[in-house]
Amino acid sequence: MSVAIRRAVIFLAFLAAAGPAAAALPENYSAASLRAKIGSLSDQLRHNQFQRALYLDSSESPDQSEGEIYALVEYPFAAVGAAFRRPSQWCEMMILHVNTKYCGTTTDGAHDSMILNVGRKFDQPLKDSYAFDFAIRVTSDTPDYLQVRLNAHDGPLGTSDYRIVLEAVPLDGNRSFLHFSYSYAYGIVGRGAMQIYLATIGRNKVGFTVTGRQRDGQPDYIRGVRGMVERNTMRYYLAIEAYLGALAAPAPKRFELRLESWFDAIERYPRQLHEMERGAYLDMKRSEGLRQHAAR
Repeated sequence: MSVAIRRAVIFLAFLAAAGPAAAALPENYSAASLRAKIGSLSDQLRHNQFQRALYLDSSESPDQSEGEIYALVEYPFAAVGAAFRRPSQWCEMMILHVNTKYCGTTTDGAHDSMILNVGRKFDQPLKDSYAFDFAIRVTSDTPDYLQVRLNAHDGPLGTSDYRIVLEAVPLDGNRSFLHFSYSYAYGIVGRGAMQIYLATIGRNKVGFTVTGRQRDGQPDYIRGVRGMVERNTMRYYLAIEAYLGALAAPAPKRFELRLESWFDAIERYPRQLHEMERGAYLDMKRSEGLRQHAAR
């Protein structure tokens, strides 16, 4: 295997944990369309393998794939809006992910940006990680609808059009309905590296969609690109929940509480999401958290 291909495989391994590849997101998102999802997904939100009001979906095409989550959360809409309007708050969420090495923000007064470094599952110098420059825009902020978009035009290995979208509507005084999606597009090099990754590092990894049953009655889960998409979508969504869940704690305790909560959450799905042991994760993230806050 050449050095270039090996590097490509490693990069796709990063993406396999950092976020799903997804199709271009529609521009007609609105409060009405999101509320309509509550009705159209009512059965899936009540009856699913997650035993909670959560629906995960995925699809793929030759050069794009899509992963997204719809979920009912036990947080008031005002708290959700306050949590994700500012770029620095996104960094507090992003750093929870096992492959995020650093997250920092900049502003020129009119435009906000987020620098996200993605790397391997151990302490790593930032120079050895991959950096993404996301523009952050609050595209809708009304009493009944929030939409935030993060976009990065370029990435390594011919990847492009990275998009993160979070939208939310209130349900009642104490609950909100969220939609989260993460996306990117990839070309010939990225597609080839993806296939190598799925045949090597990712060959035994699975997603959440049940495709059948084994002889012992245990579920067979989806593999390949869609399996990767589903794992990654869930990792980021659980980071959102961990961030929200710590807001009621005193500020000095929030970071540690978020780390513990995120790790507990992914360990509920060990077949799909277990990557490292608790102690190793906490030690690594504490170090990366110190580096992130020192840079600010």
